[in-house]
Amino acid sequence: MIAHNSDIIPTMSDKDRILELRALLDRANTAYYTHAAPFISDTEFDALLAELAELEAKHPDLADPNSPTVRVGGSPIAGFTTLPHSIPMLSIDNTYSEQEIRAWITKTQTALGSSSESDLFTSNPPVFICEPKIDGVALSIRYEKGIFTRALTRGDGTQGDDVSHAIRTIKSLTLKLPADAVPETLEIRGEVYIPLPEFKRINQEREKAGDDLFMNPRNACAGTIKLLDPKVAAARNLGFIAHGMGELSDLTYADTFSTFCQKIETLGIPTTKYRSTATNADEIIEAIHHLDTLRHDLDYATDGAVIRVDSFAQQTALGNTSKSPRWIIAYKFPAERKTTKLIAVDHQVGKTGKITPRATFEPILLAGTEVQHATLHNYGMIRQRDLHLGDTVEVEKAGEIIPQVVGVILDQRPDDAQQVLPPDHCPNCEAPLEIEPPEAIEAPTLETTRRCMNPECPAQIREKLVWFVGRRQMDIDTLGESTIDLIRASDIPLNHFADIYTLKDHRERLLELDRMGEKKVENLLASIEASKSRGLSKLLAGMGIRHVGASTAKSLAKVFRDYDELFAAELWQLMPMGINRMIKKDRKFYLGTDEKLDTEYETGLGADTAPLFYTYLHSPPAIETFTHFKELGLDLTSHDFIDPDKQLDNPFAGKTIVLTGSLEHFTRPELTDILEALGAKCSGSVSKNTDILIAGEKAGSKLAKAQSLGIEIWDESKARQILDSINESG
Repeated sequence: MIAHNSDIIPTMSDKDRILELRALLDRANTAYYTHAAPFISDTEFDALLAELAELEAKHPDLADPNSPTVRVGGSPIAGFTTLPHSIPMLSIDNTYSEQEIRAWITKTQTALGSSSESDLFTSNPPVFICEPKIDGVALSIRYEKGIFTRALTRGDGTQGDDVSHAIRTIKSLTLKLPADAVPETLEIRGEVYIPLPEFKRINQEREKAGDDLFMNPRNACAGTIKLLDPKVAAARNLGFIAHGMGELSDLTYADTFSTFCQKIETLGIPTTKYRSTATNADEIIEAIHHLDTLRHDLDYATDGAVIRVDSFAQQTALGNTSKSPRWIIAYKFPAERKTTKLIAVDHQVGKTGKITPRATFEPILLAGTEVQHATLHNYGMIRQRDLHLGDTVEVEKAGEIIPQVVGVILDQRPDDAQQVLPPDHCPNCEAPLEIEPPEAIEAPTLETTRRCMNPECPAQIREKLVWFVGRRQMDIDTLGESTIDLIRASDIPLNHFADIYTLKDHRERLLELDRMGEKKVENLLASIEASKSRGLSKLLAGMGIRHVGASTAKSLAKVFRDYDELFAAELWQLMPMGINRMIKKDRKFYLGTDEKLDTEYETGLGADTAPLFYTYLHSPPAIETFTHFKELGLDLTSHDFIDPDKQLDNPFAGKTIVLTGSLEHFTRPELTDILEALGAKCSGSVSKNTDILIAGEKAGSKLAKAQSLGIEIWDESKARQILDSINESG
């Protein structure tokens, strides 16, 4: 039987379905986030997004950097590109004085009224726009033919960093505009921010994890968009609000700022809902007062109000100074400040070992909430303010969010007040502390950081364990984060690196844990046993010792045959080659040593970090840890040692080599390990000191720079050919 044409249901191609889903989800995002008028449920949205992601994975040739799927974050980027602004992003003059606002309005009206070419003031009195000053990070977002192409930070005003990877994750920001409704080039300037409920959630999670709290939403936002992994930005649910215009290819698109905002808002670009117009100073001051009453109920941090001339023609007539436009000014709200009595200071150890002083004071009501605690940030700040227990202190909320102690009322200090002193040793494990910067040891008011040097400090151990078992460290692939958490939640001890190697003594107890069957436990114990043979450099790199990453650990392992030799080394033997040479010239230069100094090597440690590592290595916690490692049978010999009496004879020995692009037969870490074992030094950047660049597929800026410097360039096949010949020769 032959079907009639009317009986045939045409099927949609994957390409058409992808395009349809992208358009639908873009409209759904705009409706939900910009217009607060959702037309599909969250469940339906998630299902459609999952379908789109599946289709895009099936058809990588149809990839689109502005697809709705990028909202959840893509792959990490390699680094930032700095690009020029088409029109400079100038800063705005600000004031805390209402009287100065009145004076600015009068000055602006007068300047426009005295224009020699056109009587802009008398024939067309200026209208002023007042809106909240969002305490976020300034951005310039560029659309070309309606397509989002990039987002730049303010930078120095003339150029900024490309942070498009993070900004694409902002769900409220439309990435595709109707090409027939916007100029060919459209730059929108505004603020990216972390909504206050999100900021509270993030800090609660960080506190629970033992991380340092973010000081305020702005700092957290600035740090978020400068991270290389867009998934972090996606997880923090950034927001964006437009407040200005950059380059515009069609100057007839809008003649006023308010018209510009209305047009882009209809296209799905978020703008503030609290914009008001005024024609005189009294109306502006009234608008500022109104915003002051509203700001505590907004979902973003505001620190003032922005007042600008509405007309673009009048803005042009007023012009700019070298730093700021003359047609705009910001009024900053004064922070609410109250006094209270300082009761105690606790010393909190974070997961990185950083010790943060935390103040406890008599409860006060501040910006609508009761507060009793405040971070004191660091001990340099305590010394600067000469804080004593019992002092009457002034407290305010930074950015209206985080309480902080901003001053001391000295004439109210009681006779029995006790000076707040920093701890000499870690309050958690009694290990030695590192003080940064080093000059703060002699000048305490300069101190910014005090950090526990013990990588097995209980306050840090969970994150250290996760790092220790990682693929590039001890490579215990069966002991991931979830398994570590599962074991630590039981009564099986897992509080030190050495405890990993005693898990075999708890085999029966492991079998009783949820999701830990016979096969999994056997694989776990076998993987742990295999890791004992990794050698000195992997062990040092895995322990999370301050200033000793993978590169420095390998450098140390090239110089010292084993842990015992490393432990026996004098401090000068850990110092950089340049300092060793200076010691040779003047034996009194460092520690007055009279030892025979004939070393010519680099350990990877610096003049400041070598003494810190030496102190840690000889501390009781470190000695105890390595003693346990020995007792448990870990291999503490170096697999990377280079005998100075044995000259390496191969094309890589002594060469500085840079790898770039995608390699077919190696990962970059694998090839780096091979080359360094042959005596090469692998660097992450191209410079005049680079000897060879090995370029894989899709090599980028490093290849171009190497070509410009005349550096020798090899492809992967040439590198493999030479490696094969070295292997054949033994």
